[in-house]
Amino acid sequence: MIMHTDITPERLNELNQGSAAGHLGIEFTQIGEDYLEARMPVDARTRQPFGLLHGGASVLLAETLGSVAAYACIGEGKIAVGLDINANHVRGVKEGYVYGRATPIHLGKSTHVWEIRITNENQQLVCISRLTMAILDKH
Repeated sequence: MIMHTDITPERLNELNQGSAAGHLGIEFTQIGEDYLEARMPVDARTRQPFGLLHGGASVLLAETLGSVAAYACIGEGKIAVGLDINANHVRGVKEGYVYGRATPIHLGKSTHVWEIRITNENQQLVCISRLTMAILDKH
């Protein structure tokens, strides 16, 4: 398992309170051997004016998943900060939930690269994102 065993979805959801992710209703749902999953509602907080899931909300879900996954993999005395994120939005969503899964592409000493796939309730791809994280010494 690449993630620390003391990290649970419940603990991550507690930490989310009062953050942008918490405000958008993002909930961590599962931690696997090499992945982290969360869901986000498609509602007034996450829709754009034409009633579709806002691309920025998808990117916030992707950044949240990748950042937290990176943090869950690094040792004490280290922090993970975002360097670059890209996202391709391939399908619109009007209601329900979207589900994200972050999996590692590269886990190095100084950088991580994560792929985040966001799907709708029918498991159809909504957004694919790649996030690069810098791994730094905590000061």
